Amino acid sequence: MTAGHTESTAAARQGGRTPRSRLKPEREAELYAAVLDLLRELGYESLTMDAIAARTRCSKATLYRQWSGKPELVAMALRHEKPASFDGIDTGSLRGDLEALVGQINDRQVEKDTALMRALFHAVHTHPELLQALRDVLIDPELSGFNALLARAAARGEAAADTPAAAYIPQMLLGALITRPLLDNQPADAAFVHEYLRAVVLPALGL
Repeated sequence: MTAGHTESTAAARQGGRTPRSRLKPEREAELYAAVLDLLRELGYESLTMDAIAARTRCSKATLYRQWSGKPELVAMALRHEKPASFDGIDTGSLRGDLEALVGQINDRQVEKDTALMRALFHAVHTHPELLQALRDVLIDPELSGFNALLARAAARGEAAADTPAAAYIPQMLLGALITRPLLDNQPADAAFVHEYLRAVVLPALGL
């Protein structure tokens, strides 16, 4: 029996687990940091709940009481490291909101995130439960925040909010983040993304 199957079975048995979390915030943060470190070191395929338990000196039973399994734990760890991008962004203009969004980029974090994205890029195609967890915890909330940003722009009467390009801004920005390391062998740092925003995204929106 494979480790992945064992973990899935254990997670299924935990379907009626008690609501999380009884962990202190500091301990939860330590666990999330350890999960991401292991993910960078091992990749998603080789990351196991056993390895997480050993690294964090936490029992597997405790882990499964807090999280349904590896996919949810990885997604929650990523969310903890990257809080919601759109919280508090409302500058009064679409251009200002997008500038503020890009302004959150931390160059030191970008290098660490690049390693994480490499670890997850293949995994999301072969592990649908991971993709679903990422959608639930990361992707859908971010898209909701972005749609709210566009709705405010439309309510202000900004014509750019109704342009065809508006629907593709997430793909534009995400594409830039993913392809910069592949094409230029450099991380998508703050300077690059700001320039990309001004050279590509804002003109596409007529701003």
